Amino acid sequence: MSGYGALMQRLFADRRDAGERLAARLAGIRDPVVLALPRGGVEVAEPIVRRLGGVLDVLVTRKIGYPPSPEFGVGAIAEGGEPVFDLPMLHRLGMTPEDLEPQVAAERRELARRVAAYRGDRPLPDLAGREVIVADDGLATGVTARAALRAVAAARPGRVTLAVPVGARETVEAMRGEADEVVVLCAPADFRAVGQWYERFDQLSDADVLAVLGRNPAPG
Repeated sequence: MSGYGALMQRLFADRRDAGERLAARLAGIRDPVVLALPRGGVEVAEPIVRRLGGVLDVLVTRKIGYPPSPEFGVGAIAEGGEPVFDLPMLHRLGMTPEDLEPQVAAERRELARRVAAYRGDRPLPDLAGREVIVADDGLATGVTARAALRAVAAARPGRVTLAVPVGARETVEAMRGEADEVVVLCAPADFRAVGQWYERFDQLSDADVLAVLGRNPAPG
């Protein structure tokens, strides 16, 4: 067999394997608040908390899609924060943030639903003055991570680390201006998608997230 598929090396068995390797790189941090970006970031974050101690919770984010192709993200929003847009991409598409107001409203509703599902009526942990780690399973465009980091920054933490197993090289470099530290295990030049670097990259459900967090589904 020849071509890219034959040469591509899978870096991680699954998200938990990636989280364990990240935890080793983060070992100097003690008693952090670890905020996972659900759904995939939760399985990455759990081994980090198991090794470092501290608090595990989720920071819920939603991608804002390009209307003709909603899977194509042109922005994102995180709980407690304002929408963040990929402005150069919007310019190339001939759009403005105002054109996306219906999409933003829809994603705010879904954001509220997921916050209620994952956390119920509990607020986020108090981040003021704390060491905070924001964890996800990878960085592609980075717009979701950027929205999350800006929402965290608004809570005045002591220090913020973005921790991801793998990411696009340009995106990783761009994120260095959004966090005090960016810890990434690999930034391949031939990055195409996050899932290509995992042997197993199953889609997770809300029930999977709640199982990791040790919570029962919110009544509803």
